[in-house]
Amino acid sequence: MSNPSPRKPPTWTVLDALQWTAGYFDTHGIDSPRLTAEILLAAVMQTTRIDLYMRHDQPLAGEELAAFREMIRRRVRHEPVAYILGEKEFLGCSFTITPDVLIPRPETEHLVEAALERLPENQDRSRRVLDLGTGSGAIIVCLAAKRPGNRYFAMDRSFSALQVARKNAAAHGVAHLIDFFTGNWFSAVRDAEAGFDMIVSNPPYIPSAQLGGLQPEVGQYEPRMALDGADDGLSAIAQLVARAPAYLAARGFLLMEIGWDQKSAVEKLCLEAGAYEPARFVRDYGGHDRVAVLQKKSG
Repeated sequence: MSNPSPRKPPTWTVLDALQWTAGYFDTHGIDSPRLTAEILLAAVMQTTRIDLYMRHDQPLAGEELAAFREMIRRRVRHEPVAYILGEKEFLGCSFTITPDVLIPRPETEHLVEAALERLPENQDRSRRVLDLGTGSGAIIVCLAAKRPGNRYFAMDRSFSALQVARKNAAAHGVAHLIDFFTGNWFSAVRDAEAGFDMIVSNPPYIPSAQLGGLQPEVGQYEPRMALDGADDGLSAIAQLVARAPAYLAARGFLLMEIGWDQKSAVEKLCLEAGAYEPARFVRDYGGHDRVAVLQKKSG
């Protein structure tokens, strides 16, 4: 990679840096080159994107320019902005993000919103909510922050991911509401702890054969075990659908994020399990069925 240091006068203003970087990103196939340049430079200068234009003629200090150049080098290697900055916004809140966890996406916001609809604010008792494969903790932290009257549990098989989730829970003031534990799906949940009112999960659902065709920002940087859904993309989903009834209270909910084309397969899995009411689905911003809502029967 060429050194991202243009032949310019020694003094670089904010506008100089933005204009050159946007062009450099564009020639290297980086999406939204101007926006990306603004986000990175705003982080370096510890300000907002709007403020950059109020300070467009301000010269960059030497340490600012050095930090910005390093961010540019990382981004042209297609490293995600969230990993470069170490944070990502989700449902209006900032979450610490590391390469140990999947980057929260807008599609997952629908999962949280669907869960909140089924966790009333004014309820007669505390609900028990389990997040399987919690990753950064974005889902469970948002639920605990919005519905603090419940008891929450979060599991991930990656100890490093759990450390990130704990940090996010503490940052948002809900660490005392969430029990974190390491395990692979239901393996760490004792029978005595069953009776959850809700289980939520954003499981891996991308077929293994498709991983190589993902954007480099995803395929080369995000944790594979959070993406790989095995041959048909349904391995984890099928396991959740089949095993969740044993851990759900009567009329309890299983909510999962799924692939855009997996609705029919999930409906079939639901019917085969025989323990659920007819499956319902929530569409994402693109009109795809993205969240599966399964409710356990009363019996």
